[in-house]
Amino acid sequence: MILVTAAAGNQGRLLVPKLLRSGASVRGVVQSEASAAGLRALGVQDVVVGDLADPAVQRRAARGVDRIYHVGATLSPGERRMGIGLIDAARAEGVEHFVFSSVLHSIVTDLVQHEIKRDVEEHLLGSGLEFTILQPSNYMLPLKLRPVFAGGDFELSWALERRQSLVDLDDVTDVAVMALNDPARHAAATYELVAPGRWTAHELAAIIADVLDRPVRARRIDADTYAAAWLGDRDPASAAHELRVLRSISARYSASDFVGNANVLTWLLGREPTSFAAFVRREWSAYRESAARDA
Repeated sequence: MILVTAAAGNQGRLLVPKLLRSGASVRGVVQSEASAAGLRALGVQDVVVGDLADPAVQRRAARGVDRIYHVGATLSPGERRMGIGLIDAARAEGVEHFVFSSVLHSIVTDLVQHEIKRDVEEHLLGSGLEFTILQPSNYMLPLKLRPVFAGGDFELSWALERRQSLVDLDDVTDVAVMALNDPARHAAATYELVAPGRWTAHELAAIIADVLDRPVRARRIDADTYAAAWLGDRDPASAAHELRVLRSISARYSASDFVGNANVLTWLLGREPTSFAAFVRREWSAYRESAARDA
């Protein structure tokens, strides 16, 4: 039995079907009954609904599972409690292997979410559990492409000339499946997961423009404007932690490049990682198919 936290999130939506196809039994943790229904529709029969920052939910989630895949809830003020508490629950319940999805360069602690994930990594290292730590770079997210596909600009909330390394979550979850299905091979490993390339916003916009065959402009927005895409209908006054995270990202990514090396991911996958151009082509195709169905 494999426990997947944030099972309805960006990684979970990709990882859970891959684990089910591999023959694994999966327990998912989600925050709402609506998300639970979505998991059950995929074939997940064992679902825990609740706040993972709650110790009782942590114990219920960890009880009877062999391995855990934990995704830190980057925009949640309870992220540190979730990670540290789940590690403690895993140890108490005799979990065999704990895979933690952390972040590239977690030592960079002026990024709020990095400091939290660094603390969770440190707790895991001292827990006595067998572990694997994944450190993905900035995600290639459809959320950042949808405004461009709809005819708008490519918007980022940091200095447009700074360089970024990216990674496709489809590749990250392929590595997660490896670690969960063959834990002995990946025990005590920490893997930086980065796709090839170090891109400025202008270079990324040029790649998008090439796929769409029309001009695309990179435009800088402030962190609070970007936060609106994450918060949806929520009142920003109730999102102090989320805004602190996003403002720290804007400040750090504007002050210096944030890059990594693609070798480790290439070695693990046994192939070239997904390029940003391939990611854009895939998402553009899905966007057009969706638009055609809705027409």
